[in-house]
Amino acid sequence: MTLAHISDLHFDGGARAEERVVRVLGRLRSMPGPFDALLVTGDIADHGTEAEYECAARLLADFPVPVLCLPGNHDVRGPYRKVLLGEPASDAPVNRFHQVGPLAVLMLDVIVPGRDEGHLAGETADWVRATIRDALPPGTPVVLALHQPPVALGRDLVDSIMLDNPDDLAALIAEHPQVTAVFGGHTHSATVTTFAGRPLALGPGVTSTLRLDWETGVEEWGEVIDRTAPPGFAVHVIEFPAELAEDSADLAPRAAGARLTSHFRTCG
Repeated sequence: MTLAHISDLHFDGGARAEERVVRVLGRLRSMPGPFDALLVTGDIADHGTEAEYECAARLLADFPVPVLCLPGNHDVRGPYRKVLLGEPASDAPVNRFHQVGPLAVLMLDVIVPGRDEGHLAGETADWVRATIRDALPPGTPVVLALHQPPVALGRDLVDSIMLDNPDDLAALIAEHPQVTAVFGGHTHSATVTTFAGRPLALGPGVTSTLRLDWETGVEEWGEVIDRTAPPGFAVHVIEFPAELAEDSADLAPRAAGARLTSHFRTCG
């Protein structure tokens, strides 16, 4: 499976944001290798207005593979639902399950309206459990995606607005060995690490790039966020082991032993 991954588009009605998204989507469309899906891990809009989501919908509409979105702290659930999902406005979490070939992709809404940090609500954790238990054949590999990641990067301003209950996410993952990887955004920094024994990959920002402490010692957003850096994207390749699940009618590959390889590029 090959997943393209973009994050933190921050449509704000201006030409700059749109141009950067167009540049990244154009690069992805020009690649000869087929993707199975495009992950968009939050902060699609900058202010959460319908107009910003209409711009996003227009640019993402003709992408040649399924586009899987989730909200970030700059997004607003009501307009997000209305424009991107065609649903009535609601403040309920926007959790979505997508089957992409043999892979189950669970897009988690961990935003806290009005705040920048994320939180894995019990409602969302229960949704993950029910989806894996009731909607998936045994042996189906699963990836989780969310906006605010559960790890610190070593940059105080950003680390103060990460997922505020990472232990709850770690416990949820521990319950489900078929979870093969976790993807996120929010940090505007291409990052690979591990969490709860699984690979964790964070997409670079389309709108800007995070400067870490060895790049600037100043703890101010104007210095920490680099708006001159080129927009970036990730491509994740998930390779499954050759053996097939013995108890799965559709011969879904075993999740255990799957390998994630992440590639990062910029569009200068």
